Amino acid sequence: MDAESGSDTAWGDGGGGGADKRRQCSWAAAPPEAVRSRWRRASWGYTTAKKALLLPAVCLVAAVVIVVLLFAAGSSLDGMMPDSLFFRDAQVNLTADHLLDGLLTADFSYRSCRSRYEFTAYHQKSSHKPSPYLIAKLRKQEALQKRCGPGTAAYKKALRRLESGSGGAATDIDECRYLVNISFRGLGNRMLAVTSAFLYAVLTERVLLVHWGNNGGGAGLFCEPFPSATWTLPRTAAGNKRYSPLGNLDEYNEGSEKSLGNMLQSGGAVVSGASGRNVSWSWASSPRRRPPAYVYLHLAGGYGFHDKLFFCGAHQRLLGEVPWLLMRTDGYFVPGLFLTPPFAGELDAMFPEKDAAFHHLGRYLFHPSNAVWRAVTRYHRSNLAGAGRRVGVQIRVFQEKQPPQQVLDQLLSCVRRDKLLPPENETTNDAVLVTSLSSWYGERIRAEYGGRVAGGVHQPSHEGEQRWGDAAHDARALAEMYLLSTCDLLVTTGFSTFGYVAGGLAGLRPWVMARPSPWEEWTEAQAKAAATSETPCRRAVSIEPCFHSPSYYDCAAGKDVELDKVRPYIRRCVDVSWGIQLKQQRVVTFVS
Repeated sequence: MDAESGSDTAWGDGGGGGADKRRQCSWAAAPPEAVRSRWRRASWGYTTAKKALLLPAVCLVAAVVIVVLLFAAGSSLDGMMPDSLFFRDAQVNLTADHLLDGLLTADFSYRSCRSRYEFTAYHQKSSHKPSPYLIAKLRKQEALQKRCGPGTAAYKKALRRLESGSGGAATDIDECRYLVNISFRGLGNRMLAVTSAFLYAVLTERVLLVHWGNNGGGAGLFCEPFPSATWTLPRTAAGNKRYSPLGNLDEYNEGSEKSLGNMLQSGGAVVSGASGRNVSWSWASSPRRRPPAYVYLHLAGGYGFHDKLFFCGAHQRLLGEVPWLLMRTDGYFVPGLFLTPPFAGELDAMFPEKDAAFHHLGRYLFHPSNAVWRAVTRYHRSNLAGAGRRVGVQIRVFQEKQPPQQVLDQLLSCVRRDKLLPPENETTNDAVLVTSLSSWYGERIRAEYGGRVAGGVHQPSHEGEQRWGDAAHDARALAEMYLLSTCDLLVTTGFSTFGYVAGGLAGLRPWVMARPSPWEEWTEAQAKAAATSETPCRRAVSIEPCFHSPSYYDCAAGKDVELDKVRPYIRRCVDVSWGIQLKQQRVVTFVS
């Protein structure tokens, strides 16, 4: 689904809940000399960065400097740690808590990426423990990324073969294979898509490379997850070859000739056998020919029937022969992998707790850069740290015509019904964190509850509108996702990938406010239904994100099925009636 950067800009919008369409300048002021000086002392730890990435990295550094200043401008600095401590390398004895019970490796320096080992200090201790098998698979993937990633002889060899059009052979077991994730849409969508692609890469023993977009995207927002390796596809990957498969990744779509769906329809791959259980490349009978050098996988929302055959076991065996896979997706398709037969056993071993897949993978992959993390921790210490309980509220409005008062009434009805905030004539030590594209909601919530919550009502920024490809916007969005993930309970907006990420990182089942589909026009009937609804929000069935566009086709049976009836750990999402999410399988014990 389309939309999620979800954060809001510190210089405001026009109020009233409407979107301010004026594009605000992200470079309104230069950082003061004191901050520039500290910035020069910072260590970023991107030892694998290439010269081709230098310019976008510099631009993103400037963007995140602004983010730090914007967060600082609205925060009280009393009681904060001195700035010099943030950048001073510390002698830290890493514990199981720092390493998230073995999920993380200790092979990074503490200074290079503070968020990696400081995450646990700002979050509740997780009740979900990674399995030893998952930890072993992560260490194996790290070794693969180091052996076959950019800068290695194996990578250069694979790149030459790709650009020459040489195919792969199923017998080339020593050759490195690659999965390129083509990142697009808002930051929440991109994080969920990268997580899904990473799990698929682990399952198929491929190196994950992320194309963050022409502006560099998340390459500078996050620290590298793999020691001595990079997950970013170098901009020089396509060389100077105009027609390289990696030359124009942003132009791949459902009409691309080398997509799996189109190759199945055009005869490039042939289906045979009972119920289509045998699939082969149409020229594979000739020993002199090889499978194609690459295949494009179109897994974005609205993809067609033949593209969805990606989730069939026979088609996965076929794809296993291809050295390069290029994948364009904008959501969380992990539940679909659990329904793909060749992966079932591995996933069962990796995730005994089915509903903790994103919780573990997200905390493993995504570590905010030092500048973004500094904004998170500074804001948290100034506004949220002293509260007895932190309540996070994330509001996303997809239909521009929907009256903001209707959205606010739904939210207030939700928190009153489920007693998430104190009733009238009662005061608590709660703090409320609001994230929204509009300042109007934070102001109204402050007017309603400001006198009842001693910790205050806080809204870090209010962007006015979502801006894809804006580095400073994405940096603020990332900071606010992590601030939300530090809360003790969450109220989020249905369909919102921003909310999914925050809840998954926190390990919390949020209260989800129902929303019409983002593709529907707002109507008076919807307003009336929302106003009279007895369920303004519902508790999510798990902490897992929702897969918005699953395939209902059972490949073995050759027909559509009800996915929530197929496996006990697959359930419908509370916010997307046709979507599915992972839920922990209920264990029944008998007492004699």
